[in-house]
Amino acid sequence: MTQVDEVASPAPAQRDSALRGWLGVGAVTGATFTVVTSEMLPVGLLTPISDTLRVTEGAVGLSLTATGFVAAVAAPLIAAALGRSDRRLVLCVLLAVLTLGNLGAAWSPNFAIMMAARVLVGIGIGGVWAIAASMAARLVPEKSVGAATALVFSGVAVASVIGVPAGTYIGAVAGWRAAFLVTGVLAVVVLVAIVALLPRLTVAQVVPLRAVLRLTREPQLRTALLAIAFLVTGHFAAYTYVRPLLEKVTGIGASTIGTVLLVYGIAGVVGNFGSGGPAVRRPRRTLMTIGVPLGVTVLLIPALGGSLWLAVALMVAWGLSYGGVSVTAQNWVFAAAPDAREAASSLNAGVFNAAIALGALVGGRTADAFGVTSAMWLGGALAFVALAIAALGRSPEAPGK
Repeated sequence: MTQVDEVASPAPAQRDSALRGWLGVGAVTGATFTVVTSEMLPVGLLTPISDTLRVTEGAVGLSLTATGFVAAVAAPLIAAALGRSDRRLVLCVLLAVLTLGNLGAAWSPNFAIMMAARVLVGIGIGGVWAIAASMAARLVPEKSVGAATALVFSGVAVASVIGVPAGTYIGAVAGWRAAFLVTGVLAVVVLVAIVALLPRLTVAQVVPLRAVLRLTREPQLRTALLAIAFLVTGHFAAYTYVRPLLEKVTGIGASTIGTVLLVYGIAGVVGNFGSGGPAVRRPRRTLMTIGVPLGVTVLLIPALGGSLWLAVALMVAWGLSYGGVSVTAQNWVFAAAPDAREAASSLNAGVFNAAIALGALVGGRTADAFGVTSAMWLGGALAFVALAIAALGRSPEAPGK
């Protein structure tokens, strides 16, 4: 062995440390996957939950609204309140809260208990997002921070497009309560992985709430947050009610809907990783590129969804488009506030969750008042408002790029 070879080969201790760091990143990714799956689980279970608890589908959509609003408020507040606490311990506590919320939802004998359980889920979600964004940089070497951060945020996209179909399948096979129970067990598994794989992670500097709020004065970040708010609100105004729409327009049952949502999910994973590279270089252009087909698809489903194959094709296009939203939004926020990434990420988490909640709320009110088809029209219209904001507002890119 040459001297060069000896120098180039990492020591066993270094390799073990690097492997443990990446395993820790994987555990944090498991946490982001679990919180987003927990948040969106009611989407594929609206009909059976409404039948069991004897409320409207629009009312069940409020369980998503409550969770999103609680998470939106919790994210910046928890970030400011944690001080220098060990982030590993905090993450474990938050996953325990998430577990209680999911188990409470599985047990809920009435809608009031369901809503209380979903508030617990919202606290867990907001807290996890308040600290997850900064953890990757502390678990891997500096040269790997970008890849590790991308992996942590991939949990959002993968959960957004796989968690709902999986929950729908479980609900169809074993009932909607089983879907919440399984998600609660998943949270426990991730909690154990966090304990086993993460080191103690204390922080040297506390970020006050006012420092987070001051970032909203930055025009580039403000454009990003507004565009994200409208696009995500539009998506969830429509997507929260996609199951009753497919039942009504396409005339398919629960098992087939599960298959359609699974196809949507696979397309979304492809969209997530396909958008990652372009979003780093040109976040505004990437958001507009995926926003146009998202808006068009949502508007077309009520008109063309009577054919199963057309419905599947439109759901694939929708999945490809929305799959890239999370990673694109995060990269735009990072580019707009490169010196305050943790604080900007906390704002992004708050806006994203508030948009999820608002989308479920306005979609539900619209669906109850005018039918589920109108929720799709509303979603498409809001997506195009987001595109106008992205096109006309300030961004880290030069105009036209």
